[in-house]
Amino acid sequence: MRIAVASFSHETCTFVPVKTTYDMFKDFIVRGNAIFEHAKTYPNYIRGFMKVAEEDGAELVGILVAGQTSATGYSGWITLDAFDRIVGEILDGLKNSGPFDGVLLALHGAMAVEGVPKPEAEIVRRVRGVVGHIPIMVTLDLHANEDHELAEVADAVFILKTYPHVDSEDIGIIAARCMVKTIRGEFKPVMAFRKPKLVTASIYQATDRPPMKLVYDRCREWEAKGVYCASVAAGYAYADVSDIGASVFVVTNGDRDLAERAAQDISDLIWSLRYEFTKPIPKPREGVAEVLRFVASGVRPILIAEHSDRIGDGTHVLRELILQGAKNFVIGGIADPNALEWLKNNAKIGDYVKIKVGGWAHPISGEPVEISGKLEFIGSLEYTLVGPMGRGRRVHEDLVALIDMGEGRHVIISKRLRAPMDDQGFKALGIEPRLKDIIVLKDRIHHRAFWDSIVALDYPIDSPGLGPADLTILEYHNVPDDVYPIGKFWRDKKV
Repeated sequence: MRIAVASFSHETCTFVPVKTTYDMFKDFIVRGNAIFEHAKTYPNYIRGFMKVAEEDGAELVGILVAGQTSATGYSGWITLDAFDRIVGEILDGLKNSGPFDGVLLALHGAMAVEGVPKPEAEIVRRVRGVVGHIPIMVTLDLHANEDHELAEVADAVFILKTYPHVDSEDIGIIAARCMVKTIRGEFKPVMAFRKPKLVTASIYQATDRPPMKLVYDRCREWEAKGVYCASVAAGYAYADVSDIGASVFVVTNGDRDLAERAAQDISDLIWSLRYEFTKPIPKPREGVAEVLRFVASGVRPILIAEHSDRIGDGTHVLRELILQGAKNFVIGGIADPNALEWLKNNAKIGDYVKIKVGGWAHPISGEPVEISGKLEFIGSLEYTLVGPMGRGRRVHEDLVALIDMGEGRHVIISKRLRAPMDDQGFKALGIEPRLKDIIVLKDRIHHRAFWDSIVALDYPIDSPGLGPADLTILEYHNVPDDVYPIGKFWRDKKV
């Protein structure tokens, strides 16, 4: 039994003006069976595939893994050239390494490509054109935007059920077991699909609390009734694409009626919860003021989740902390490669420096903020993640700086969007975050897998940014008129 494995995964923020080119991908592409060595180091879909293959004696053939880029933070539309070249490499790998009994594709679902309206469905179509009528099964991120086209071309689709995403290996196992049983003739995958016409901001999609917890609880109820896997993609609001929003994929063993009933029930539940996904979140001025009141009352440490910053250079929360006289805080990262380069060339550890940081990549990020203090560190960092998100993964940061502004105020400057998923990214710089009153991370939900056991309060702030909670501030051109709350029908209804 030979099963090909490939991955092309990218979460594209189309509101970022920088296009994602092949040159941004190329240095991070892993090819051939090297993808399995890469996958061994931390929990992921492919490691799940590997566990099942080992148990069942299947041969996995590595083709390619692509997705990481050199972008400062999130990047915009993927160029057609980049898409065609990477997918072309996958197709060439399949042609040169076949024949196969099945193909496992670890995709994302929120990829946006110039001139390709449904990229993941297109990847499956092109793969099908090479391998023929053998099972093709797909894993997706919870933030996928998909529609009926993927359901029509893939034999089965399996989606994460957790946000923070701590079940990628588990979903890989579920997909691979389905593949092995299908090849053996022990399983006949039947899949039903629904599209609830709802798009939600990522900050509302945490799966350990309502409203999303109710959705995934319902999925598990149907699985207890005989469904093999009930999957929901909550969707990704920051791609201006025609298949934006939530989707439901239900896989059963040959039971079409069960799949259809489950998919419709889950879709109806999602639609019934639509108003729970639009509750307002504090803006920087009011949010920081409330955090400081909590600190004054003895609630600490508090983690501010500056969730809307998709580039990493946003200065809104830092500015408010300074203006409102906050002390004993740490900013987990302001992405500013130009500031870093200046520090590298003009200062050394121990020097007093004055420098403007952030606010350079996009007007929505805010104005640069001037900070001054002692340069405590500048250089590269190496550390290993210990939390649930990526446990065991080695992290290398080419260049990072730490500035001590006095009164316990620390600002970390990074080359790229930086949101440490556990405390190691702070401890590597000599910062013990547990001793801070306020920790600021540019993240939405993932950090909670570790940080909720450390902090007294997780407090999201909706700064201006390219990933806001209030989706109506973004200008969409490609979304369906009837998708709630951003389609033309719903926007006109509010006027």
